[in-house]
Amino acid sequence: MDKQKKIDLLKKDRQYVWHPFTQMKDYEERDHLLIEKAEGVFLFDADGNKYYDSVSSWWTNIHGHNHPRIQKAIEQQIQKMDHVMFSGMTHEPGIELAEKLVEITPDSLTRVFYSDNGSTAVEVGLKMSFQYWQHRGRKNKHHFIYLNNSYHGDTLGAVSIGGVELFHSVFKPLLFPSFLAKSPADVGIQQSIEDVTAILEEHEDSIAGIVIEPLIQAAGGMHIYDPQYLKEIREVCDRYNVHLIVDEVATGFGRTGKMFACEHAGISPDIMCLSKGLTAGIMPLSTTLCKEEIYQAFYDDYDTFKTFFHGHSFTGNPLACAVAVESLRIFEEDQVMAHVETSAAYLQNIKEELISVPHVTNIRGIGMIAAWDLVQDVENGTPFDPEQRIGYHVYLESLKHGLVLRPLGDTLYLWLPLCTTTEQIADIMERTKAVIEKVTKSFMK
Repeated sequence: MDKQKKIDLLKKDRQYVWHPFTQMKDYEERDHLLIEKAEGVFLFDADGNKYYDSVSSWWTNIHGHNHPRIQKAIEQQIQKMDHVMFSGMTHEPGIELAEKLVEITPDSLTRVFYSDNGSTAVEVGLKMSFQYWQHRGRKNKHHFIYLNNSYHGDTLGAVSIGGVELFHSVFKPLLFPSFLAKSPADVGIQQSIEDVTAILEEHEDSIAGIVIEPLIQAAGGMHIYDPQYLKEIREVCDRYNVHLIVDEVATGFGRTGKMFACEHAGISPDIMCLSKGLTAGIMPLSTTLCKEEIYQAFYDDYDTFKTFFHGHSFTGNPLACAVAVESLRIFEEDQVMAHVETSAAYLQNIKEELISVPHVTNIRGIGMIAAWDLVQDVENGTPFDPEQRIGYHVYLESLKHGLVLRPLGDTLYLWLPLCTTTEQIADIMERTKAVIEKVTKSFMK
């Protein structure tokens, strides 16, 4: 990019743009990284520098950037139709995608409702569950259980079932009441199940559903728990007649080594929320799938007013649906999950090399995800002073080493595109170790 154009763009960025999850004062004297193009697992900035997209562009990218088949799908669809309302009208990509999703998701899920991002997918799930119980005459069932460390999005309904105080505490006056249960990642499976059960025993008549992130609580700190918990929470939901709502927005489409995290436990939820990797990280789209019983509770004569009164202007956007359909074809025809099996096994093995890096502890991972914490004293678990912002400084240093290590406090992680090769994983790991060693050494002088 021309040098003056870069300067002008970054000046306008600072003048006009408010970036998400960003303290803008951090960029008072520092520019945001201006990305000019992307290809495969790499991002390229305005100066031509190359970076591994080691967080999949906020956990969305699946097959790599600018995939030729995805590009072709967009070109073909835009020549036919850009957008059309999805109420009273329908179109081929929306129908085909719904059919494919029902085929590949757990058996109980038969209906697909479109929206446009992960937060709204969860909102739809909450409203479906609530309205279902209203139609069934259970008027008091309007509360939900959620887990500590959980994150389900940033719309107010999703925030009402969010267990990360840093993100959500300021909005408490705006939220509806919900029940917070202990996370299996914090207290173990048994104690978490006991906590959920205790809430249900006391409030069974008022609880519509339980909302969980299966296997990994990502934004809450990359907390990973055993699949057995999914089996037990499914049994609890059945016993107390509440909906199991799984938020697979981050974990869906191969991230955990299986197409969906629920597959690790062989369970079927009542409602499943999907987004991010749904379109291979290319376009905004989300879906909320539900079992037939829920759908049928809304199916009646118009004058009963059982319609699900929810929708978005861009519901079922044809371009986004066409991209999602092509992404699923790539999964099938290019044997993506076979590649993931090899690459994920390699990542989970090589991540253990971090144990030799000073100040690294609690190394964990699943599928194409690896995470670890940085502490001042590994033996005693003494954290760094939060004011030092070690994770943030690792992020800044990582850019100098050609990769993106975006922190969650002092928790660092890799969330790799499924197409990442073992050779690239090895390179990423070497760069990661070098970055951590350099930053932590400078803070321990």
